[in-house]
Amino acid sequence: MPTQGVRRSRALRITLVTTSIALVVAVLTLLGIGWYYSGQLLDPTQARPGYPDVSLGPTSVGGVSSVALRKASDTTDAGTWALLWNGGYAQVGEVLTDRDGRVERRLLKGQAPPAGTHVRFSPQMWPGDPKSALGQDFQNVDVPTELGPAPAWLVPGGDTWVIAIHGRGGTREETLRAIPPLHQLGLSVLSITYRNDAGAPRSPDGFFHLGDSEWRDVESAMKYATGRGARHFVLYGWSMGGAIAEQVLVQSPLADKVDAVVLDAPAVSWGKTLVLQAEDRGLPLTGLLTWDAELVSGWRSGIDFGRMELADAPPAHKPPTLLFHGSVDTTVPVQASRDLAAAAGRLGWPITYVEVPGAEHTAAWNVDPSGYERHLRDFLGGRPDLTR
Repeated sequence: MPTQGVRRSRALRITLVTTSIALVVAVLTLLGIGWYYSGQLLDPTQARPGYPDVSLGPTSVGGVSSVALRKASDTTDAGTWALLWNGGYAQVGEVLTDRDGRVERRLLKGQAPPAGTHVRFSPQMWPGDPKSALGQDFQNVDVPTELGPAPAWLVPGGDTWVIAIHGRGGTREETLRAIPPLHQLGLSVLSITYRNDAGAPRSPDGFFHLGDSEWRDVESAMKYATGRGARHFVLYGWSMGGAIAEQVLVQSPLADKVDAVVLDAPAVSWGKTLVLQAEDRGLPLTGLLTWDAELVSGWRSGIDFGRMELADAPPAHKPPTLLFHGSVDTTVPVQASRDLAAAAGRLGWPITYVEVPGAEHTAAWNVDPSGYERHLRDFLGGRPDLTR
């Protein structure tokens, strides 16, 4: 019969072994979750949009041409939108009816897709290039980067060049909304691609770096523009494109050449962005999962998330900045932009903050095109050094 001391020793060993196994399982589980979500964040193929919504066919509401859609979280978003499907395109406006799981929106351009067609809403209002979409003359150019040539659109203007930077998983079509007011101000616009874009070089590890390496391609665009006569620079970034513009200011030796910045729904805090996206997915322990995703993403890609918390790690060069954000953004938290704008005085950073009520991610223009362009003209047009 084992003595009481032996029994206690055996129980202690069992407890220690069980606890160790549980800790190992917990660590492996966290690593697995972190690996999965880091893949969602870093893998360019995961950022390609699909067609999550369903058309219910063409309709008419009170004699107004419209399209019916199965109700989903985005089909009632405010503003004007592009409606895209495989091989097709239309533009839709306000919601005309919303009942019984069915939404009807005004048809502004094109034909409604047949019932059963899988579609998606996009704030990128036009497919194509500046000429086909806007009737605007432009040049197809290649920007030499450290990884190889990257295609870009150049809309020629004066010696102030706007480097337009689309967001994660987007295309240069995202920048088309800004080209008319910028061209009217006499500015040159260089709408770029960057590493891992279609037609652009692949990054060495095949990953997005969320701005932490893509800024080098913007720096290359600035060098290219300088060789074409550029004397002043405006960086204009949407979503992750905003994070890329920010990292030019933080990391590039050419930061002091930037005269102004325009940011539209920018990721000024990847930590807060990951928390929001975890909450939207209904995940528990969002703080722990965010830490886990950042840890594994940093390990896999070398990203320094700390230097991309803009309010905590602001750039030394802080040019005048126009910051747009929609009040109901479910992709990048509006609160992060509010916090940065509130800290502007303390940081010594001249930030003009414009929050657009009811606007979803990068849809501030779509909700209020005339107001958006007015703010843009007032901000840049008030600078004679940029628009002369």
